[in-house]
Amino acid sequence: MMTEAKVRTRRPRPKLVTLTDAAAARVSEILAERGEGYLRVGVTNGGCAGMEYLMDYVAEPEKFDEVVEDKGVQIVVDSKAVLFLLGSVVDYEVDILSSKFTFKNPNQTDACGCGESVTIIPAVDA
Repeated sequence: MMTEAKVRTRRPRPKLVTLTDAAAARVSEILAERGEGYLRVGVTNGGCAGMEYLMDYVAEPEKFDEVVEDKGVQIVVDSKAVLFLLGSVVDYEVDILSSKFTFKNPNQTDACGCGESVTIIPAVDA
């Protein structure tokens, strides 16, 4: 007699990186002006809190990069940053004195007082 194997359902995996409508619109404008094809995001060691977010515009992804699309924007994620950025939302904020891209990252545990660097723990359940 055969027994049925239990099928374990996985919970939905969060999207690697997403953009708000404001960020998608601004990135699209910048990519069109520069003639580049991708928004590249990552993290690097630095700053008083330990890590800093990186953003750049590139023509092509590198060999091991992850590529996702959100709101019509091709986003390249540095392979070394995937677990640090999993589930992050990139926003574009404008106020009376400045405009800037910001990261809302569920893996971020702290930030320095000046806002230039953050403490991020790798996502556990990728």
